[in-house]
Amino acid sequence: MKIAFSIQQKAKIALLLFCIMACTILIRLLEDKSLNSMNNAFVSMYNDRLVPAADLFYVSEILFEKRDLIEKHRRLNISEAEQTAKLMAIRNSKIDSVLKKYGKTFLVNDEKSSLQQLKQRLITHQTLEKDAVFNTKHNDVFAFEELNYSYKEILKNLSLLTKTQTLVGKELIKESESLYAGTKIYSAIQFVLAIVIGILIVSIIFASNVIKVKQEKFNLN
Repeated sequence: MKIAFSIQQKAKIALLLFCIMACTILIRLLEDKSLNSMNNAFVSMYNDRLVPAADLFYVSEILFEKRDLIEKHRRLNISEAEQTAKLMAIRNSKIDSVLKKYGKTFLVNDEKSSLQQLKQRLITHQTLEKDAVFNTKHNDVFAFEELNYSYKEILKNLSLLTKTQTLVGKELIKESESLYAGTKIYSAIQFVLAIVIGILIVSIIFASNVIKVKQEKFNLN
């Protein structure tokens, strides 16, 4: 009976230890998954938010440069039309390159819509720029007002895209904070399981010592 009871107790302890081991492995897997998700969120923050935001600012700088070129061509007539058009084409190529790079990043639906609208506005704006350089007279106020209006609308699109970047960035930060809170919970559970294992080990050692003492007393008798 004692042997059967001892085997039964050992089986219970073994089962409990197995369950603890399984829980530890599961928690570890969940923790690794959370850490991987946190890493992806930070990578996305840099590749899909920080870098594109800098690129949008760069586009606005190029647009300002083009505007300055047209103003110089209009007021001071520093360069010939062909030379101005060539300088404009270089800057247009830079903008296209930046937007292609931007389009390859992760975009939410609002960004896709705003980016498509921005591209359409830029095509229209480039046509107005060509007219301003080649066809429009220097004193044609209406034509240049139309160009300025187009320029302001493009800046609005850029501003909208930048705001979207900020909003999505905040969502990524919240996601990272939530994942970090989850890893803290997993660590706390692992700590509790370690304590339970320690208690079990002490209990087993104590129980084995008690049995040993009883056996020694029995042998003395």
